[in-house]
Amino acid sequence: EGVAQVNIIGGQEREIQVNLDPLKMQGYGLSVPQVQQIILSSNLDFPTGNIQTRDQKILIRLAGKYKNVDELRNLVILSKNGIEIRLQDIADVQDAQKTAEKIARVNQKSAIILQVIKQSDANAVAVSADLKKSITKLEADYKATDLKLEIAKDSTEYTLEAADSVIHDLLIAVILVALVMLFFLHSIRNSLIVMVSIPASLIATFIGIYLLGYTLNLMSLLGLSLVVGILVDDAIVVLENIYRHMEMGKNRIRASYDGTAEIGGTVTSITLVIVVVFLPIAMSSGLVSNIITQFCVTVIISTLLSLLASFTIIPWLSSRFGKLEHIEGKNAFGRIILGFESYLTRFTNWISRLLTWCLDHYIKTIAVVLVLFLFSTFGLALGGFIGGEFFASSDSGEFLVQIEMPKDASLEQSNFMSQKAEAFLKNEKYVANLITTVGQTSEGFGAAQATAYKAEIDVKMIEQSERSDDASVYAAKMKRKLEKVLVGAKVKTVPVGILGTPDNAKLGLIVTGPDTKSAMAFAKLAEAELRTIPGATEIKLTVEDGNPEINVQVDRDKMAALGLTLQTVGMTMQTAYSGNTDGKFRAGEYEYDINIKYNAFDRKNVTDVGNLIFINNAGQQIKLSQFANITEGSGPSQLERRDKTSSVTVQGQNVGVPTGTIVTQWQEKLDKLKKPVGINYIWGDDQENQSEGFGTLGVALLAAIILVYLVMVGLYDSFVHPFVVLFAIPLSFIGAMLALALTNNTLNIFTILGIIMLIGLVCKNAIMLVDYTNQRRKAGESVRNALIQANH
Repeated sequence: EGVAQVNIIGGQEREIQVNLDPLKMQGYGLSVPQVQQIILSSNLDFPTGNIQTRDQKILIRLAGKYKNVDELRNLVILSKNGIEIRLQDIADVQDAQKTAEKIARVNQKSAIILQVIKQSDANAVAVSADLKKSITKLEADYKATDLKLEIAKDSTEYTLEAADSVIHDLLIAVILVALVMLFFLHSIRNSLIVMVSIPASLIATFIGIYLLGYTLNLMSLLGLSLVVGILVDDAIVVLENIYRHMEMGKNRIRASYDGTAEIGGTVTSITLVIVVVFLPIAMSSGLVSNIITQFCVTVIISTLLSLLASFTIIPWLSSRFGKLEHIEGKNAFGRIILGFESYLTRFTNWISRLLTWCLDHYIKTIAVVLVLFLFSTFGLALGGFIGGEFFASSDSGEFLVQIEMPKDASLEQSNFMSQKAEAFLKNEKYVANLITTVGQTSEGFGAAQATAYKAEIDVKMIEQSERSDDASVYAAKMKRKLEKVLVGAKVKTVPVGILGTPDNAKLGLIVTGPDTKSAMAFAKLAEAELRTIPGATEIKLTVEDGNPEINVQVDRDKMAALGLTLQTVGMTMQTAYSGNTDGKFRAGEYEYDINIKYNAFDRKNVTDVGNLIFINNAGQQIKLSQFANITEGSGPSQLERRDKTSSVTVQGQNVGVPTGTIVTQWQEKLDKLKKPVGINYIWGDDQENQSEGFGTLGVALLAAIILVYLVMVGLYDSFVHPFVVLFAIPLSFIGAMLALALTNNTLNIFTILGIIMLIGLVCKNAIMLVDYTNQRRKAGESVRNALIQANH
């Protein structure tokens, strides 16, 4: 269940080969279609009816299938003047093996690789677990033959490691939150009352995850770990207010009721702020939404459940176990808490003095804040200190080495070159495992198709803790070394990304034009410009010339005059040079191909193509060269179209420089190029995803700010007061952008998600401050004093 496709790479399969001899066929006056038709029509079983007696009804079956290869060899092809021409007279019939198109090795040992591909909607981890069970069962069933199936590569290992890492982070987050609670709430009792809201909210969130059909994956677990700090916010606010009422002299039960009722509106609004920040993203569409929706919904569910817990569990526990704590410093715990309190008081006083100065010098304050905001948001981004990319680069400890030989290279030559690469890589200190496929790469749409001049080595590195280079840097180093070892071959290294798939091209420019030739001309200019940009590597065009081909141009008039049709010509050529496998040879429960084609000796050069014999209805023998012009040349390796228009894509990788930075520099160079009429270009690959993703997140961000404003309008019953909170949002970007620049991180969907979460947190804090300030003002204090008291 969940498996979409299984590719077999390597090994040899049985095949009955019928290698036709064109000279003998010419001597007997036989054509390829005639021989093919006789072979196929003589390999049939017929249910011919039945005979019926008084007692029973018996089926009559004509058994015409070939029982053995000798029967096929002795098949009568032509009977003329009492002379029988058999298949063995005009062909070499062998029970042999198919010509190898792909070769596979694991750690330099020959292997047959079963490449299992999951369905798009299937759970990769579940499919992997089921496969492992199947492998164990197969090995047990075939224990007598000592069958061994080794898992050479499992893409779910990285997924499980990432999920385990997030679970560890989640546990650490819970412990750190507990410690912080202990320091600020001054007692284990109070900390435990607040901490109850974490498991209550997280465990109940699993109900929502289950009902929505989500799984415990990287994104949902990430949501659970990041929301831990938010879950205790509501509980702390409610508990602190309950204790304030207890300090007024009220009993635990009355204080719990009054304290919760007093700030119910504020707590609800600060929770709804988080909800409305993530709601637009969860409801959006596109690639980004597919990736982060589970994160957003997990955060929304757990946050709403924390609100429920703060209105139910927290007041209930406080009414039963609440107790005013007076720390006197008589024991070690008390002395630590008092020491922490003294430092906290100093810090609070410093903040209050800073706030007082800012209120007295508000023009200078606004000027400094504006400069910092402009510098961090525009200066750092435009100055190239913060790059942009769709996915942040990750170190999965794996990369691919793709080897490309000249287009006319044979499988044997590609195999020899890949063996040299394997021997070199095996001696490198960071290399753990090698999986080699010759004749196939994971590149492009036809990845599973045989390409004899290409080979690929999947390099699995040792554990990250045991090496100093990450996968992308080490891959770039290996490329430089392998280029010196593999003389005459193109070498490309491709890191494997966070999703377990190779990042074949993070840079992509799709050039469209009226025809492939004109698009190719501009694409080559764009390629030359990209090569001048630092950080761009592995640059290539998807449509390349130089693929050797023999071009057969038929003269239709001559062909018609000679009594031939294009269908006859095409079918004959296809069978002669590609083979026909419509016929099957049954041996027991299995069927094997009967492959009819010319023998290898007569399929060697362009002259052999010209000498191909056809027989018309009059029985005349005609060579292909009599009615066709046959030339040797080269053509494109593949043809591309974008929106029904001929296109060529310029692809590349980035090393050490974000894709967004390279694209910006490339765009400047492209703007200076003269673009012919009819030629256009659009960004593809990472930049296309980035543009769509950032656009989606931008709209979601704007919608989130509007929804936050509407929530606060309801809270303050004013259209003006919410702007006080909203003005805090741009200031949060200052720290976020500085953090990205200082840590050499980029703007990608994860960091933007963090900034969106930051908006919710900033608004929560601002709402608390504004709400308390308003309460002080109602008590008769001035705005200035109310602000200072609220911050204190």
